[in-house]
Amino acid sequence: MLNDSKFESHSPRPLWMQLALGETIEDETPGLDGDHVVDVCIVGGGLTGLWTALHIAQREPSIRVGVLEADVCGSGASGANGGFAMTWWPKFATLKKLMSTDDAVRLATASQDAVAQTGLFCAAHGIAADFMPSGWLWVATNSSQLGSWDDTISTLATAGASPFRTLTREEVVAMSGSERHLGGVFEAGVATVQPGALVRGLRAAALAAGVSIWEKTPMLRYEATAKGVTVRVPGATLHASQLVLATNAWLARYPEIRRHLLVLGSDVLATAPAPEELASTGWIPGLAISDSRRLVQYYRPTNDGRVVFGKGGGRIGYGAHMNRSTWSTPLRGPELIDQFRRTYPRLDAVPIDSTWSGAVDYSSDSMPFFGRLGDSPRVHYGVGFSGNGVGPSYLGGKILASLALEGDDEWATSPMVRTPGTTLPPEPFRAIGGWVVRAAMRDKEAAEDQEDNPSDVVRRLTRLDPTSFVG
Repeated sequence: MLNDSKFESHSPRPLWMQLALGETIEDETPGLDGDHVVDVCIVGGGLTGLWTALHIAQREPSIRVGVLEADVCGSGASGANGGFAMTWWPKFATLKKLMSTDDAVRLATASQDAVAQTGLFCAAHGIAADFMPSGWLWVATNSSQLGSWDDTISTLATAGASPFRTLTREEVVAMSGSERHLGGVFEAGVATVQPGALVRGLRAAALAAGVSIWEKTPMLRYEATAKGVTVRVPGATLHASQLVLATNAWLARYPEIRRHLLVLGSDVLATAPAPEELASTGWIPGLAISDSRRLVQYYRPTNDGRVVFGKGGGRIGYGAHMNRSTWSTPLRGPELIDQFRRTYPRLDAVPIDSTWSGAVDYSSDSMPFFGRLGDSPRVHYGVGFSGNGVGPSYLGGKILASLALEGDDEWATSPMVRTPGTTLPPEPFRAIGGWVVRAAMRDKEAAEDQEDNPSDVVRRLTRLDPTSFVG
């Protein structure tokens, strides 16, 4: 167990994955050995890759699908996030910029259905992922954040949609159990999950559906020709007709993706189980909460009485360099703990049990994008979930499944199959600019938390930030 003075220590895997894998030796599938042939090879055993495999298996049971995972399924962002299964309603204004209003409404509605379908899938397949459809509070934790949701609600109203309910401060405090919240809105279509259990459950369901999964089997490289794709792994080769790349932030290794992708760390803590203390706050079980700062703070209770509290916008990626051990280490332990203690002072005596970090694949316009990599029509990818992948990965799997099956349906032709219009600057300018902007954002939010006004220079710098969890 950790205490506040030892935040540097962290577990080799996020708490979610420790709980999902248990105390026994990890239940790994065997690695790949020799030459193998499949119809579709999926690289990445996280939520997007496994949903893709499951959608293919459901649509075309005779298709041979193989999943390659460099570690164990769920070892990346899929097992390190906060466990929010959110929709795209908070992103509606951005959706409208990318497509027609009708398409934006259709996709936002589909994203809400994806959350519900995730819960139904867990129930149907006996996946104990603690799916709790308790909704989401979008709140203000200082006066500068009040009304952050107004433009989104106004834009939704013009499209005839009203997924949010505006609350009084008293209602927000009663639902969240924290006096720090000054106001907010509620969205009912959001759930919380145990993401490690979810991804391991999807893995089991995929195996049961006939999908081959090879863990501890990293892809070294691939070669695409007119006849197919050859994937090289240590000591073996996999031949496929179609290749799907679903490795989240690790897709930054490809220059054509990297120019539209900013990799940032999100730091997370979990308290020890304290169900009685948590219940005394009045926090609705399973209720997800995010504040309205750009370096978003997000938090939720768990079924065993913990609080999981995270903060976005931490470590900044440089070029294609993605060291897994570096990205798993929290960068802002003291700041994270301080914000949690300020938000829930009634839980001050509850110890911090675990800390971790995960890499977030922020796209240049904050929405995911899908497409074909390079000149080959056989190589597909999906990336850029921008901190909101647990729910939308279900839709991402539908898109990638249709692309891999060479379909011509609403998913293969989705407006999300696109190239973002915004291109990020090259290194080292991207990293240097990111560090400067992130420092300005920290200064701005520190001032606003004290109800002070940040300087004009700081305000101007923060406007350069392309990322956003909501809005």
